[in-house]
Amino acid sequence: MIKTLMGDGDIRYKILMLLQTLIIVLIALTVHEVAHGWTAKKLGDDTAEKQGRLSLNPLKHLDPFGFLSMLLFGFGWANPVPIRAGKFKHPKLGMAVSALAGPVANLLLAVFAWLIVEIIIKLVPMDVYLAYAGYTSATEEIAFAVNMLTVSTEFFATFHYLNLSLAVFNFIPVPPLDGSRVLYSFLPDKLYFGVMKYEQIISMVLIVLLVTDILDNPLVWIVEKVSEGIRFIIPII
Repeated sequence: MIKTLMGDGDIRYKILMLLQTLIIVLIALTVHEVAHGWTAKKLGDDTAEKQGRLSLNPLKHLDPFGFLSMLLFGFGWANPVPIRAGKFKHPKLGMAVSALAGPVANLLLAVFAWLIVEIIIKLVPMDVYLAYAGYTSATEEIAFAVNMLTVSTEFFATFHYLNLSLAVFNFIPVPPLDGSRVLYSFLPDKLYFGVMKYEQIISMVLIVLLVTDILDNPLVWIVEKVSEGIRFIIPII
């Protein structure tokens, strides 16, 4: 699940932003699910591989209702990769690690995207910056370079924030999110089955919180803080 964003401006800009967001979300969700399946395979569960789910083809992971919900309500979901705990040598640990792989993959994509943004900024000539800032008259070449700079940095910045949002959201330790599978691995069996009885209710409460935007502010705050950390570390590296 992930909140989608749309930019301000005229209708054409909004359509382009929406298309850009949908492309990024499809990539993010696909990598997320493949990471689950690939990690599960490495730990002994080849269910996802046998069902053809270790593919980077977004259509293999698309959930029609999740995609429609994303368009209508601003959040959606992919078709979860099947994982069978019984095939793991250590079922609880296997479930925790395979669940953790999804958000970690999105976190790595977010870091990679911002690294690209930093590289683009470092490689742009000074006259492009000056023209962009209005200090000099822009030739056609400079104007084209500025446009390419804007499009590229905007794409990868959006790629960064959406993947980071997906990672942060899935780290929440409530079902059906990945964070809950990690939490469950540390719970005694009695407490685990006690929580599982209320999994559907907890999931419904989560959906209500999403629809009513109650989770927006705390999630945005966390995403911004993690992003600040990434943006601080990358130039040092």
